[in-house]
Amino acid sequence: MQRLRLKADGRIVELRDGQEFPLAPAPAEAAPLPAVRDLRRRARLTQLEFAARLGVPVETIRNWEQGKRAPRGPARALLAVIAHSPDTVFAALATEPAPA
Repeated sequence: MQRLRLKADGRIVELRDGQEFPLAPAPAEAAPLPAVRDLRRRARLTQLEFAARLGVPVETIRNWEQGKRAPRGPARALLAVIAHSPDTVFAALATEPAPA
């Protein structure tokens, strides 16, 4: 039986004898985002305010800004949209969903 693992960077590896062997190359780099710090400053928000608006812990924002981590997946997509239209995104995030 083949054991596979999806790595955090998108690579797929096979596990054999306690070692990892790549099966697929890492995904191509997406278009670069503006720096998270720049997006936050353009919005004139503190780290705490920015984190609250995005619904993430402030530590996440700090890690992104300090280069310890990079936004991935949905967070990356959200930041890309914020780069183009921050007011619209923050307005949409601030609205309460209608009850079903």
